[in-house]
Amino acid sequence: QVQIVESGGGLVQPGGSLRLSCATSGVTFKAYDMAWYTQAPGKQRDLVASISSGGITNYTESVKGRFTISRDNTQNTMYLQMNSLTPEDTGVYFCYGSRLGTQQRFWGQGTQVTVSS
Repeated sequence: QVQIVESGGGLVQPGGSLRLSCATSGVTFKAYDMAWYTQAPGKQRDLVASISSGGITNYTESVKGRFTISRDNTQNTMYLQMNSLTPEDTGVYFCYGSRLGTQQRFWGQGTQVTVSS
């Protein structure tokens, strides 16, 4: 049974930091390309950062230099370290996984990040 558990969201002041986690079970985590998406109220879900099964990372322009995506294949977990947060980073953050060459996909349930003074 596939289980995806996100954690680490919360309320933080501008300039603060948060670390999101996406813990998985029931999937061959090391074979999945992983990503974080964000969705603000009334807006579409947008890609924030991705990390391939081989560890190659990509970031949307607005988070470069502030966010760091990483993965620990021994813990079957992906992370997003978010620094220098701004109110524009507010949204629900979703974990996404896809396995290349297959139809295997999953989404996490989302974790709320609110940046406000």
